[in-house]
Amino acid sequence: MGQLSEILELAKARGQALDRPYQGDLLPAEAHVLLQSAPGARLVDVRTRAEWDWVGRIPGSVEIEWNQYPGSVRNPNFLAELKQRVDPEALVLFLCRSGVRSIGAATAATEIGYTNCYNILEGFEGDKDANGQRNNVGGWRKAGLPWIQG
Repeated sequence: MGQLSEILELAKARGQALDRPYQGDLLPAEAHVLLQSAPGARLVDVRTRAEWDWVGRIPGSVEIEWNQYPGSVRNPNFLAELKQRVDPEALVLFLCRSGVRSIGAATAATEIGYTNCYNILEGFEGDKDANGQRNNVGGWRKAGLPWIQG
């Protein structure tokens, strides 16, 4: 079995263990491998504009807010923007700050017919540490994966 197949199988098993309605849950490093080697794979960053600008961006990602800033109100155009910008047949990896909003985005995309949706566990910044700070426990940045300051 090739590396891509192994990663997707692991993600599927994680997703089933967590009772997710989409294809599976990836670790950040696994998501990066898929983006590098799976033709047409897309990373959809569902954080807010403020997070992209102030915290950092992932080069090549599709940025669509799940919740709008300010106010954290659900983006009523999320699915319309997704349909406009991402092929429903693509391998679609959803990412947010810590891996929670992206669950909702992957679920919503699956419900409208996207068949290869995955959530990226830990998100961009990971969970808070004992001092209440992010970027020390898991996440895309902590894993040393590509990102740029906004």
